[in-house]
Amino acid sequence: MKVKIITLLLLSCSYLVSAQVKKWTLRECVEYAIENNISIQQSELDLENAEIDKSDAVGNFLPSVNGSASHSWNVGLNQDITTGVLRTATTQFTSGRVSVGVDIFKGLQNQNRLRRSKLNILANQYQMDDMRDDISLAVANGYLQILFNRENLVVQKAQYAVTEQDLKRTQELVESGVLPKGDLLEIEATAATQEQRIINAENALRLSKISLAQLLLLDDYENFDVADEDYMIPKSTITEITPEEIYQKSLTFRGDVKLSMANVEIAEMDLKIAKGTMMPTLTGFYGYDTRVSHQDRSVATGQTTQTQIGTVQSTGDAVVTQTPVFGVAGPLPFVDQLWMNDGQSFGVSLNVPIFNGFAARNNVKRNEVNVRRNELMLKQTKLDLENTINQVWNDAQSAFKTFEASSKTLEARELAYEYAKERFDVGLMNSFDFSQAQARLDNAQAELIRAKYDYIFKLKVLEYYFGIPVEEL
Repeated sequence: MKVKIITLLLLSCSYLVSAQVKKWTLRECVEYAIENNISIQQSELDLENAEIDKSDAVGNFLPSVNGSASHSWNVGLNQDITTGVLRTATTQFTSGRVSVGVDIFKGLQNQNRLRRSKLNILANQYQMDDMRDDISLAVANGYLQILFNRENLVVQKAQYAVTEQDLKRTQELVESGVLPKGDLLEIEATAATQEQRIINAENALRLSKISLAQLLLLDDYENFDVADEDYMIPKSTITEITPEEIYQKSLTFRGDVKLSMANVEIAEMDLKIAKGTMMPTLTGFYGYDTRVSHQDRSVATGQTTQTQIGTVQSTGDAVVTQTPVFGVAGPLPFVDQLWMNDGQSFGVSLNVPIFNGFAARNNVKRNEVNVRRNELMLKQTKLDLENTINQVWNDAQSAFKTFEASSKTLEARELAYEYAKERFDVGLMNSFDFSQAQARLDNAQAELIRAKYDYIFKLKVLEYYFGIPVEEL
């Protein structure tokens, strides 16, 4: 009994899990792909680096403050402070320094570096936006491929169901002697062909799901599926807009165009920075120094001693002098010495570049070449965009005409099939000719599905270049 209960619970859980398999919409696929794409994550890191570069550029306007301190031991011959005799001793000294430097004029390099860092941030944002657009388009293509394969599978199964009915009816007629056995074999061959088409359609559907799941960086391929919706030809007036109008509109928002324009401005900033290195620089500085001695010091005791330095020649009296008596005391307090022994220095420093082996001049020329190169790249980007839009516009027009022709062909094939079926049912058409009529109908249905989704995708591509998001079909 317990085994049965456990089995029922497991089956229930399995059913609930399978029932809760997520059906992804196109918007969800696009948003998930953008959020988890590795290239976009790397681009976000590049944007963080650009923000750090901007912080460096701002820091160039601030003064630089540095502090240093040292403590030294001197071991060797030193003069005794009381006797004046040289003896081996160890003395200690402590010193400290604080310095401040600020750029007063640096050939506008700091200002241009700040402008360049801001342009670099914009360039990274444009690059990331362009990558997001490309990923959205790739996801839409993969999504529509799944819809095409799914609808194609439905059509193949429906055709097989009709063939099964014809097969049963033909078998009855053959058994009753109305039709020859060859007609039955022909219908059976048609059914086998359709079974093979169903298998191929199932494989194509599964592979298209795996392809989109991989694009989304999903690991669970088997449980990935898209929403069950019947997508029809969308109503759009985009094909009524001329390619020139679409091109002019795309120039205002396309990330690749803005990126190329930003790269030109960055190259121009690099040129200005290079020219700034050839200009004089003026720097202000300030320094504060102090020192402390840890050596004993000589201090007066207030007492004196008389020392004869000669005699008076006429009287013979001694000539003496008063010599103060010094004693030994420890060093002054550490803090007191800091203020007693301090000193300051300040001023300005002018640096004029005169000759540096043509390095600065060649760097300017090199940046001038880089400006021209980026200007050509901008022209090429615009030219490629214009060519792409014209191609996409022509593809959309051609795809729509193909769809219309496929619709008319399907209508004609359906009428021809109905007429052939009526004749086959009354014995006026053999099974081979009927199978040919059915095969032409199958091909017309498959071609219409292909033309439908081909047109939908090319229409979305054209709207994409006009600035319409691809998240919705």
